[in-house]
Amino acid sequence: MKFNRRRLILGLYVLAFIVITELIAARLELPAWPAFVAWVLFFGEHMNPKRSPHILIGSAVGIGLVMLAPLVIGALAHLIGAEWARLLYILAAVYAIFAFGEMIPLLLNNYTFMFFTVAGLALAVPHPNPPLWLLMEAAGGGLLIGATIVVCRIIGAPGAAQAAEAAH
Repeated sequence: MKFNRRRLILGLYVLAFIVITELIAARLELPAWPAFVAWVLFFGEHMNPKRSPHILIGSAVGIGLVMLAPLVIGALAHLIGAEWARLLYILAAVYAIFAFGEMIPLLLNNYTFMFFTVAGLALAVPHPNPPLWLLMEAAGGGLLIGATIVVCRIIGAPGAAQAAEAAH
């Protein structure tokens, strides 16, 4: 394994972004987790800027599906009961993500599934606020991803294609 000075510098910027995000979110009493999850998904894509729209839009759709759930489940509950309505909605949303993901990959993708799952679990926390999560995912996640792209360009960190080539 080779010592990579640029990667070490990027790591320091990542730490700085975490501190800044945490301080601002705490001061404004905002949930930072949606921004951080979007950012982690960007790292999972090897910091490829071309994947940013898929991450941010797909993630927003996942939260949107969670926001839509009470309306659909409430309407179905009168017909089939609350538990069956909840299960049917989850199954329909997951099926749509997988069945139509290749047709509309910007909207329905693995990021949609990730945020649908995580935001669904986050509903159990005190005072859940999916519209705020959506804002934090889009604005906060977008800022973290954008800042990372800028830093990579400034410090000359290799792009996604170069990084993939170097790995082989």
